[in-house]
Amino acid sequence: MELGSILQFITLASGILMILCILLQQRGASLGAGFGSSGELYTTRRGLDKSLFDATIVLAVVFVLSILAALLLPGING
Repeated sequence: MELGSILQFITLASGILMILCILLQQRGASLGAGFGSSGELYTTRRGLDKSLFDATIVLAVVFVLSILAALLLPGING
């Protein structure tokens, strides 16, 4: 496998996993919360929610770095 194929695979896999992590996160507020009608307090993330949040950040960083590597490394774009 060449480096370009590996970077394309990493970009695709991290993008799909990032989408899944974002969709699995709990919203915790209704539509009215966007307009200030929510009475909920801010809480800290714990357990699976925190792990999912951290995984989303890591996947986003991997996604961006793989795109930058594909753009900046010579000879990968074909």
